[in-house]
Amino acid sequence: MFISRRVPKTIQWIIKLFIIYLCIFTAFRIATVICFKPETIKVMELGPAFWLGLKYDLRWIAIILLPIALLSLYTRFSPFYSERNKKIWTIYLGFLTLLVLFFYGADFGQFAYINARLNADALIFAEDPRESLQMVWQSYPIVWILLGLAGAVVMMTWMFRRMHVDVTEKNINIHKFWYRRRWHAAALLLLAWFVYGFLTIKPLNFFKAFSLNDEFKSNLALNPLQNFFTTLRFRKADHNNKAAEYYNSIADFLNLQNRASKQNPYARLVQPGSKALESQPNIVVVICESFSMYKSSMSGNPLNSTPYFNELCNNGIFFERCFTPTFGTARGVFAILSGIPDVQLSKFSTRNAESVNQRTIVNNFEGYQKFYFLGGRSQFNNFKGLFENIDSLHVYEEGDYKAANLNVWGISDKNLFLEANDVLAKQQKPFFAFIQTADNHRPFDIPVEDTDFKKQVIPDEELLKYGFESLKEYHAFAYMDYCIKKFMEAAENNPYFKNTIFVFTGDHGVEGNATAIYPQAWTEQRLSDEHVPLLFYAPALLSPQKRTEAVSQIDILPTVAGMIQEPYLNTTLGRDLLDSGKKENAAFIIYHAPGWIGVVNNDYYFRKNIRIKKEELVPVRNNLPLLSNLQEDSIKAHLSQLTSAIYETARWMLINNKNK
Repeated sequence: MFISRRVPKTIQWIIKLFIIYLCIFTAFRIATVICFKPETIKVMELGPAFWLGLKYDLRWIAIILLPIALLSLYTRFSPFYSERNKKIWTIYLGFLTLLVLFFYGADFGQFAYINARLNADALIFAEDPRESLQMVWQSYPIVWILLGLAGAVVMMTWMFRRMHVDVTEKNINIHKFWYRRRWHAAALLLLAWFVYGFLTIKPLNFFKAFSLNDEFKSNLALNPLQNFFTTLRFRKADHNNKAAEYYNSIADFLNLQNRASKQNPYARLVQPGSKALESQPNIVVVICESFSMYKSSMSGNPLNSTPYFNELCNNGIFFERCFTPTFGTARGVFAILSGIPDVQLSKFSTRNAESVNQRTIVNNFEGYQKFYFLGGRSQFNNFKGLFENIDSLHVYEEGDYKAANLNVWGISDKNLFLEANDVLAKQQKPFFAFIQTADNHRPFDIPVEDTDFKKQVIPDEELLKYGFESLKEYHAFAYMDYCIKKFMEAAENNPYFKNTIFVFTGDHGVEGNATAIYPQAWTEQRLSDEHVPLLFYAPALLSPQKRTEAVSQIDILPTVAGMIQEPYLNTTLGRDLLDSGKKENAAFIIYHAPGWIGVVNNDYYFRKNIRIKKEELVPVRNNLPLLSNLQEDSIKAHLSQLTSAIYETARWMLINNKNK
């Protein structure tokens, strides 16, 4: 009664609204724990994440409510001044509630896919609205989601109006307060304090979340509003780099010899080694969607999702520790074709006019017909802009095939493979072809026509234990193996097969629980995001090998070029994996949003944060000997130097390694 008699009605309403929003934000954080908490983390360990998350939530609740408190300093703008004002402020709250719920809805979809909060990278989908909207429509129950969202907003809006009526009724005999402005000033100060950071000496910032030293805990602390609007500023291009400072380090890593250009200090003329081939073989590079190594048969996963591909690996040159520079199809394809990690924080390099124009080793293959096959549209992610770097490239895409589209990603992978095979079988000259698959991706459709594809029945607990989120995902992964088999069987029936090197890899891996297969770093530091198979298969040309060293996606084209009996110009960060003169085994990795960069070698994964002073060194092999402090410091120092050298050099190359 004391509060209702002494506190202005507007402030009473704000307090009630504050409590409601706090409940909403807290409920979503609890839901995140229920839906996405790794089994390795105990609920009691999440206290610091919830406490930090409360500070982020208070900030955004305060941002929502500040306009009401501020404008209500002037009586004419108070929600209790008139019925019209009540309607305006209720509409304002309804709109912001819709925005909050939309962000959390999108965030849950993002979390389900890559176990990370919604960030500004989501804006890339707005650049390809057709594919993005179709993918969402085909992958999620959009009608029910929209109905639920609308229902929630209507209910919340009614609640806001009901609280307004309740405050009015309790204060019906009270009209003015001589201390009104004093109360409003106090409310403004408190809300501003929450925006600043609540019980913090320094302003609360985005990077504080990453001091929790765990990926899930960091994401749990952040809310999607904080994460999205903070990462917006990372989309601004930064042309400052320190490549010159690290030239000696990168020159040693790349074994720079036979330098071929004064303008490009990294350009070198590479002579073929002893393993070069003389038959001018055809090259087919297959980029498989989400080909995560730990989910495959090659990792020893008992669910045996890729038995056919496992057989191919036993008869080719197979690298079991290949890593992509980062997560994402566009960045993966860019890395393969350019030989440069896409380290741009602003946006995908394929979408950036300053960096999409890149030299490519493919142009060293003189006399070769060049093809690119993808089931969908080359405009998506501006693949078309990247393809333009390849001289005389024939692109086959949506609309060029006989088969009908399966879903938003175009024709099925099986039909893509078979129609590509038909084209390649007709060629009279050597060819270099890329085939980019898409079916191992939401909505995980499998054509009804493929009746000989056998679906399995696997208990949910087994699927989750060995890294699959659902039986549907498992079947999509297994269908990829089925499609590869159909392709290779068709190719074997054509003369080109015997003189062709087939290269298989993934555009990226998939985050998930890999603890049943690999050391903790694959799960806790998310190496599963980047770990993919790499196979060079040509039974008539290449002797089988199983290689265990750490290699990178950017090494694919230099390795292929090294197999050809001709010198070639290398302007990339990639190296010939079969070159006996190759020095250190290491693969660069960047996790853009939180700012992690690092390298993984045969024994360890080192990473550091470019935004906060933080670094980690974790083992990637079991039963490694314990390190002394001196040994650990020495390894960290070396890998830190190599990490910075690759990162800064890649930044220089993205702007200066122009094709024309």
